Amino acid sequence: MGLTRSPSCTHTTSISSAAASPSSNPSRRRRRRCYDNLFTADPALRNLFRGDMREQGAKLMQMIGAAVSLLDQPELLSSALRKLGARHAGYGVAEPHYASVGGALLRTLQAGLGESFTVEVRNAWVALYDFVSRSMIDAARAEATSAASALRYV
Repeated sequence: MGLTRSPSCTHTTSISSAAASPSSNPSRRRRRRCYDNLFTADPALRNLFRGDMREQGAKLMQMIGAAVSLLDQPELLSSALRKLGARHAGYGVAEPHYASVGGALLRTLQAGLGESFTVEVRNAWVALYDFVSRSMIDAARAEATSAASALRYV
């Protein structure tokens, strides 16, 4: 998916339903599980995280909540994701890291939602994360191209 396409209406309904599920409440334990899943899958990523991981986990859940709440406003969502992608490039996040994060997120959702994590819900989250990661990667590439262009004239 590109920057101009958001997840489909069917996916929006599935994501919104799963996000509203009482079992989807992002407790500290679930946030920690997401990072545990991430660092198990890709231990090198631990070096990208500095500071309080509880705060980082809260920011991650806040970003996911914002993405879910903006599903019906793809232009606004894309704008926020482009800014986030440019910032993450500055933190050293590279394109392959997004696949690791997506896998960790899906494993965490599956564990947290249990039987509510149906094929439809999984597909909806995959579509949302594809949109999120693609938007952020595109912004990081644009940022890198802009920086490289600026250096040519220095």
